[in-house]
Amino acid sequence: MRTISEIEKVGKGARYRLFLDDELFGIFEAEILAKHCLKSGESYQDEFFDNLLLENGDYACFNRGLSALEKSMKSEKMLKDYLKEKGYPAICIKKAVEKLKSYGYIDDEVFCDNFISSYSASKSKRKLKYDLLSKGIDSQIVDRKLEEHLDDEGEEEKCLKFAQKYMKNKEFDLKTKQKLYNHLAGKGFGFNHISSSWEKLENDRN
Repeated sequence: MRTISEIEKVGKGARYRLFLDDELFGIFEAEILAKHCLKSGESYQDEFFDNLLLENGDYACFNRGLSALEKSMKSEKMLKDYLKEKGYPAICIKKAVEKLKSYGYIDDEVFCDNFISSYSASKSKRKLKYDLLSKGIDSQIVDRKLEEHLDDEGEEEKCLKFAQKYMKNKEFDLKTKQKLYNHLAGKGFGFNHISSSWEKLENDRN
């Protein structure tokens, strides 16, 4: 048996420090303590407090995840990494993510659609794929969504725009050409698109 010796409010929020036998046991959400009507002087078995800790962790983890998603959309992996950084146990993260997915707050396909729509004008198809994979999106979803949103003609036009911007006020010599190729390759454009862009720039110049 352990006895609640004190319940102390933390700052201006809705969290409280719970002391058992004059020792800090943990910081709990007000809703969890209210649910069990806990008061100083009450005694419970160790198992009760162990379960209370897990319940509080699940509740806090879910709310932290929800708050993060309200600020900015995240992939499933991004949210898991975020909650892990905040120190939540793996079991709490798993429950929170499953619950958030069931409510529709996490959807990697929708995230993929939004990401491509937001960055398709400023990133190559290859760079978009790299970024989405690094955010934990399944490769099959990434490939399918890229095919839905982008086409080869649009990729070539995008490459040309980057090339035009890079070559502004530059000499059309071999050294600059090599630098342009490296610049565009670094942005994820393929050799064929880069070569085509260079040829068009040269033709426009003549």
